[in-house]
Parts: sequence; C-alpha cells; structure tokens
Amino acid sequence: MAVKQFKTESKKLLDMMINSIYTHKEIFLRELISNASDAIDKLYFRSLTDDSIKMNREDYEIRIEIDKDERILRVIDNGIGMNQKDLEKDLGTIARSGSMDFKNDPEKDKEDIDIIGQFGVGFYSAFMVADNICVLSKAYGEEKAYKWESSGVKGYTIEEAEKDTVGTVITLHIKEDKDEEKYSDFLEEYRIKSLVKKYSDYIRYPIRMLTSHQHLKEGSEDEYETVKEDETLNSMIPLWKREAKDVKKEEYNNFYKEKFYDYEDPLKIIRQKTEGQATYTALLFIPARAPFDFYQREYEKGLELYSSGVMIMQKCKDLLPDHYSFVKGVVDSSDLSLNISRETLQEDRQIKIIAKAIEKKLNSELKKMLKSDRENYEKFFEAFGNQLKYGIYKSYGQNQDLHDLIMFRSSEGDKPVTLDEYVGRMKEEQKKIYYATGETKEKIAMLPQVEAVLEKGYEVLYFTEDVDEFTIQMMRAYKEKEFLNVCKENADLLSEDEKKSIEKENKDNEDLLKYIKEAIGDSVKDVKFTNTLKNHPVCLSSEGELSIGMEQVLNKMPGNDMMGPIKAEEVLEININHKIAQKLKDLYNDDKDRLKNYAVILYNQARLISGLTVENPSKLSEMICNILTD
Repeated sequence: MAVKQFKTESKKLLDMMINSIYTHKEIFLRELISNASDAIDKLYFRSLTDDSIKMNREDYEIRIEIDKDERILRVIDNGIGMNQKDLEKDLGTIARSGSMDFKNDPEKDKEDIDIIGQFGVGFYSAFMVADNICVLSKAYGEEKAYKWESSGVKGYTIEEAEKDTVGTVITLHIKEDKDEEKYSDFLEEYRIKSLVKKYSDYIRYPIRMLTSHQHLKEGSEDEYETVKEDETLNSMIPLWKREAKDVKKEEYNNFYKEKFYDYEDPLKIIRQKTEGQATYTALLFIPARAPFDFYQREYEKGLELYSSGVMIMQKCKDLLPDHYSFVKGVVDSSDLSLNISRETLQEDRQIKIIAKAIEKKLNSELKKMLKSDRENYEKFFEAFGNQLKYGIYKSYGQNQDLHDLIMFRSSEGDKPVTLDEYVGRMKEEQKKIYYATGETKEKIAMLPQVEAVLEKGYEVLYFTEDVDEFTIQMMRAYKEKEFLNVCKENADLLSEDEKKSIEKENKDNEDLLKYIKEAIGDSVKDVKFTNTLKNHPVCLSSEGELSIGMEQVLNKMPGNDMMGPIKAEEVLEININHKIAQKLKDLYNDDKDRLKNYAVILYNQARLISGLTVENPSKLSEMICNILTD
C-alpha cells in the first residue's frame, strides 16, 4: 500500500507541533476527547432534522479503553464519523479543521451545538505520546468504513476496513519509556481518570471507561477481588452553567474548597454571564483570607479558562489585574479565538475584553459589599486591602474605581474609614485631608503634630501600612481635597496672626537657629521655632516629596543597602512656647559649648518621637549624663 505524504510542509510542521507547540504531553487526551465531542455534536445536529437517525441524546458517549500489555490506548466515539474524503482532507492536511468549517457554515443553525475544535492540529498532539496512530472511522450514511494510519512525519495510509457502527476509534500505540519520560503513565487508570477530571470534566457527553474496583468475594467476609466496572469519568454539567436559582450556597462552597484547595468557605461568590462583544460565563470567589503563599514570588494569579467546558488554561493571568490577583474562579467562553494548540491565545483582544468586564464586575460587587455588608467588607479589606492600594499606586492614581474602596484607621473610633466617610465629616473650614504615618495607631496618636491637628478638631488618618503614603501620593487628592502629612514642615494649621508671630521669632533668632543646625550637622536641612506643638518641646518634620515615613519604608526594602540609605530632608522644629526655647536662647548667650550638647540631644529626642533610630546611642547617653551632673 502506497504511503501518502502529508500536505503542507508536513515534516517541519509536525515536528514543530509535537515538540514545541504543546507545553505538556498530557494535553493530547484533552484534544482527542474534544474532537470526539465535536463529532457527536455534528451527528446530534443532523438528528434534529433527520428522522432516520434514531439515537437520542443520552445514547451518545465517548469511551476510553486501555490495554497495558499491548501498550494501546483507545478513544472511541459514536459521532458522525469520517469517510475516505474526510480522512484525506482533515487528517491528511495538518492545521485543517472540519469542525471549523462546520462552525463557520452560515447555513447551519447551531444554537444547541457547541463545537470545540477550531484548528486541525490537536489530533496530531497524540504523536507526542504515541509512535503509531490508527483511526478507524465509519461516516453516517456511508456503507464503507476506512482506516487511516500513520507513524509520524513519514506520511500516512488510508484503506477500506470493517466497522459495523457509525463513529470513530482512535488507537494509539504508546511509546516506550525513555529516560525521564514515563509514557507508561498514560496506560494507568488513575492517570487517565485524573486527566479527564482536569481537562474534560465538563464535556457534555459521558466519558466512560472500565475501571478496577475492589469488592468482597461472594460468601467471604475478608477476601477481596478486583472487578472491572463501567465508570463515567466526567461530571458533564459545569456548576457555572446551571441556573443560579438551582445552585445552593453549600454547592458553591464545596466547589470552591475542592477546586482551589481552601479549607474555609469563600467570603463572597460572584456570578457573571454576558453576551455581546464577548460571550462568557464567570464564577468568581473572593477568599476569606490570603493563601499561605500569596506574598511569595512563586504565587501565580489567574482564573481557570474554559472553552465550551474544556479547560484551556489552568491559570490565565491575563484575566485579572494584579490588584485582584487574590480572586479565584473560572471563565468559560464559547467564542474565544484560540491558536492551533489551544494552550495560548491566537490574539488577546477577546481576553482583554473579558478581563475588563471582569474587573468592572469585581469593582461593582465590592462597592455593593462595602455598602450593604460592612462587616464582611472589613474582613475582606483586612486580608486584601493592600492589594487595592497597590493597584492605585501602580496606575499612578488613575484607577478611580479603587479610590472609593480603600480604607484607613483614623483618630475617630476603632473602625477603619473610607475616604468618602472622612470627607463627608470634614469641618467646614477644613481644606485638607490630614494624615500621619507610624508603626501603630497608638504610636501615631502620640506624635506632637497629630496632637496639634486633633486640638483643632480635625480628624487624622493613621497610615500604618508601608504602602499607604505611597498610595495617596499618587492620588494627590480625593474629591478635590488634597492630602497633607501633618509631619510636613508646612502643615497649614496656623492663622495669619500665628504665622506672622512665628515668622518674627525665627527671624529674630536667626543666628541661634543657624548655630543649632551647625551643631547637629548635615542630618537636618533646617532648624526652626514653631508654635503648633502644644506641650511638646520638639518634633521632626520634612520638606519636599519624601516624608520621614517614606524614608523608613524605602530603607527597609530588600536590596536597598546596595544603594546606601535614603534620607528625607528633615527639619527640627522647636516649640517656642516651651521653656526649652528660652533655655536655648540663654545658652546661646552664656555657654555655646553646652548649647551644642543640648542641640544634639533635642535632635535625637525628636528622632525617637518620630520612630527613627538614634545613630550613636553611647554618645547620646554620655551627653545626657554630662548635663545631669553639671
């Protein structure tokens, strides 16, 4: 029998397809099952208008057979089958698909038909695991059956064969094990069952296989025997395709915990079904807490991506923005444009449309949750709030939808507040949104500058997370109200008369302040008197964009020691109304050497109040002892 050559550049294309296109060899089973499902769909479609087809929908099936001794794996369907011309056309031409032709035929109304295959390369993925493939097929309405056979790039043969029933039998002779490649795994029942569950669980027709089960021998109480029983390997109906009213919350919870390996119920369940630019169904879950590896480099975001119930990607990262990387779930679309391997998308336009719609849905659902289920929203924000803040930071503040979702602790009560709530209760004369940074709410509340703002009756946001200040720096303002760090040098808390008074004090004591700055050295940008500190003697403020809080965050980041310390432009502020101010004036006139020690002690005192470290504790201790013993 003459061996026919593949059309197109077969050797090059087939070799590339087998060795390059598919990431995992196990994909071959998904492809063969999908093709079998397509064949059944075509026959079922014809049965809708052809009364001579006596099969009911429940009669259709896909069957898998294993023969370990002969190293044979078979995938069998009772679909529409192929005649000689079909075998020549669809299997003799790599990258041609009869399913694609069927799907694009405008004369056919396929409302209840789901054709999965769009490119005719999936079948050839079987050569990754098989050294010989035989396709025995009998087309509906044909008298004769035909056998297509190939051992790879050398070509194929087609000949008449015997087959009683309509449908197709694909027989793979599995390769021998080689080095680390354990092809024999594909002859194991557990492996086949796991692959069907993983990739083809939601194929709409039953996938059946004889599987081994242990039963007590008849008449025995302790002796078991192995019995082969017919088992349906797939569940067929995806949870997300069932009507929402027919699915209990317990079913959603069990599905989530089983599929995504969580021991807790999800905090929120979101369903979405859209038609239009992109037709898809999504079932999304917000976990109750962050996964153990969420902040590790190895963590992979992404939703499971299905095309008509067949899993295409286990984690499609392009479906989620980084700030929603914690979301789990599945997306199923029947109109994705897939490439020849079904593992990567031919183009990402559809995915981008779906991703944008999913992000919009998540924004909307979280806003509803914030409004109607505050307790659970606070739990969510405790677990994932920083992700939303990173989303604002990464978008340079442009992601407006996230602005209403972020929360902070504040001087008003123990509960976190939204920016909208803060602005809603601002005093009429208040022009800025005040905030301060620190390790804890308690430590921030003790800052001298915070006490000064609270004295005015204004609320202060407490930024205890590293990302907080970076986030609002990108936002700049919220509802036209600018953010202001109370530890900035110009905290905008003084009346015009108070401003004039302190400006006069600084001008009159210009030489004193210059001397104090020289005594401290380059650690500070400036030294000034202030009248905003109430009972506190000193504090540190900063000039420029980099605050003291941001300095602390940046200096503890990994790898920063290679660049050297990052330093904010510090300003030492001395309370003009505290008795220490008069003491400094007296020392400037009477004992400048002692004034140097006072200056250094006051600067280090201000650093400690701000939560900064003291650079030379021993020297500071010696100075304090000298003053105490004078």
